[in-house]
Amino acid sequence: MIVVTGAAGFIASCLVTRLNAANFNDIVVVDNFTVERKLINLKGKRLSEYVDREEFFGWLDKNHEQVEFIFHIGARTDTTEQNRDVLNVLNLDYSKQMWLACCRYQLPLVYASSAATYGSGTLGYSDDDALLPLLRPLNPYGDSKNDFDNWAIAQPEKPFFWAGLKFFNVYGPNEYHKGRMASVIFHAFEQIRRTGSMQLFRSHNPDYADGEQKRDFVYVKDVVEVCFFLMQNRKNSGIYNLGTGEARTFMDLTLNTFAALDRTADITFKDTPEDIRDTYQYFTQAEMQKLRNIGYDKPFTRLEDGINDYVRNYLVPGSYL
Repeated sequence: MIVVTGAAGFIASCLVTRLNAANFNDIVVVDNFTVERKLINLKGKRLSEYVDREEFFGWLDKNHEQVEFIFHIGARTDTTEQNRDVLNVLNLDYSKQMWLACCRYQLPLVYASSAATYGSGTLGYSDDDALLPLLRPLNPYGDSKNDFDNWAIAQPEKPFFWAGLKFFNVYGPNEYHKGRMASVIFHAFEQIRRTGSMQLFRSHNPDYADGEQKRDFVYVKDVVEVCFFLMQNRKNSGIYNLGTGEARTFMDLTLNTFAALDRTADITFKDTPEDIRDTYQYFTQAEMQKLRNIGYDKPFTRLEDGINDYVRNYLVPGSYL
C-alpha cells in the first residue's frame, strides 16, 4: 500500500498515474476532497482508498502495518499567501506530524520542498545541507518549506529512508485548477488561444532585459520519474534539488508555446504586480549533481520537447495525465 498526500493536486495526481503505469494500484490518496475542481485529476486512476487529510493520522495509526511508502506532496502552494498561520498548519505542522509518524512506524518518506527556499539566490542553488540555515526565502511560503527542511535535518530520529525534493518550476498536465499559481506555459496557452498574443512581466531588475528572466523549468513527467526512482532505491536519505540544471528564459518558454500552437509570436510586456514584485526570483537553476551521485541517470526533458508535448497532447485536446 502506497500513500500519496495532496493526491488530487497537480504533481501528486501525475505521480499516481506513474505508479499505476508500474502496476501499483493499492494506493491510498489523501487530500481535502471538497475542492471539486481538482477531483477530475483522479478520474480513471486505480486507487484503493480516499482519506481526508484531517483524518489521515488516525487512519495511519490503524493501518500502518499495510503501508509500504509515503509520498507527502500535499501543501499550501500559493507563493502569495501571507497568512503564516495557514502555512504553518499545512506546510510545517502537518509535515512534522508526518515525519514523526514515519519515525514511529519506520515508514519510508518522500516529501515536497521547494526552490522558493533559495530566496533571491545570492547563495546559489546548492542542495548542500550546510547551506540550509543560511537560506533566506522571499515569501512566507518559502519560509514554511525552509523551516521544515531545517527541522528535519536537525531531528535526532529519522525515518529509515527519507528524501525532501526541492521542486523548481514544474509545469505540465493536471495543473489546470491552480489559477494564478499555474505555470507560465499554461497561462501563455490560454492567453494565446484567447487573444493571439502573450503578455510577459516586464523586468524591474537592470541586470535582466524584459523577457530574459530565467527559471529552471522542469516537466512534471520528469518530477514523478524521480519520485518513483527514490521509492525503488531507498538508500541515500537527504534533501535533493529537482530541476533540470538548465535555466531558460521566459522568452524561450513563450516562443516555444507559440511554436507548439503553430502561431506567429506576438509578445508584449506589462509591469510585474506590486504584490510579488519585491519577492520575484529573476534567476533559478538547480544544481543537480547530488541526485546524479546517487544513481539517477535519466535525462531531463528539454524545454522545447516538454512544451510541445504538454501543449499538443494535453492542453489542446483538454487531456489529463
